[in-house]
Amino acid sequence: VSDDVIELRDLRVSAFCGVLPEETTRRQPFAFDLDVHIDLAAAAVSDDLTDTVDYGALCELVAGIAAAERFSLLERFAGRVAEAVLAVDRIEAVTVVVHKLRPPVAEALGTSGVRIHRRA
Repeated sequence: VSDDVIELRDLRVSAFCGVLPEETTRRQPFAFDLDVHIDLAAAAVSDDLTDTVDYGALCELVAGIAAAERFSLLERFAGRVAEAVLAVDRIEAVTVVVHKLRPPVAEALGTSGVRIHRRA
């Protein structure tokens, strides 16, 4: 796996994710961080978008999953995003971090989240 990484930070989406009744009837805010492992040697020399991955396309991929699918668990939400990112040509591995920005707990919890790492 390449040491080169494309970092996408704090991508905000709204989605259905949770097991409580109120979580299944209204969208909630989430923030994603992605570390995308891909060999960037060619892009570092060529300055050509075709030698890397389009950041905008990755953001659209995550936003599309958030808009179209429903999840009970953050773990599955993160896993689904990882699967989709790894399907993109030349991506070797990905770390996905997802935070639920308003977790439904009585305590003063800022966010809840999961981090997963997957290889192609």
